[in-house]
Amino acid sequence: MAGIEGGGTLSEIYQSSRKLLLRARDGIERLERFETSVSGADSPELSFAVKKDISQIHSLCADMDRLWRSIPAKSQRDLWKRKVEQMAEEADSLKDGLDKYSMRNQKRILEAKERAELLGRANGESAHVLRIFDEEAQAMQSVRNSSRMLQESFETGTAILSKYAEQRDRLKRAQRKALDVLNTVGLSNSVLRLIERRNRVDAWIKYAGMILTIIIVYFFWKWTR
Repeated sequence: MAGIEGGGTLSEIYQSSRKLLLRARDGIERLERFETSVSGADSPELSFAVKKDISQIHSLCADMDRLWRSIPAKSQRDLWKRKVEQMAEEADSLKDGLDKYSMRNQKRILEAKERAELLGRANGESAHVLRIFDEEAQAMQSVRNSSRMLQESFETGTAILSKYAEQRDRLKRAQRKALDVLNTVGLSNSVLRLIERRNRVDAWIKYAGMILTIIIVYFFWKWTR
């Protein structure tokens, strides 16, 4: 019991507890500096080390609590009681600080995960919008191509009709010349009627060709829409 009275063993345990307490306090301060840094970095290894030191302090406080009760001198017993209680309170305070830090860190991790998910969904929606724009651009290009083809078909039809008109004018002029010649040579009326009938047939063929060309252009326009 003399060793306990002198406080040698109890003092050694207390000094070990103080070292652990100082190391744990320094670890929590380092964790808080990490938390307030720009990167918001975390150190799981340091958190585990601080938690382990605090747990060891509580274990040593339990040992010291058993030892100081065995000191015969009341004054020494009261002194060690206050020291052990103070050590336990400081350890509890560090544990509370570590728990609060862990909660804040967990919340920060969850918020970062939610931001990443939102960003991922936003990128997916952006890709969807770009795909829609691309489809619309392809549709507009198809419309422009169809319009160009329709314009070319219309111009071709117009050129064909112009040629028919020119041929009609030439046929009329040829008819007038032929009639003049026939009148001059005095051919019979039957021959003249035959020529007129042939001219009417040619006219029907001409008009049928013009109508057929218009129908082809119309159906081609409908097909390219």
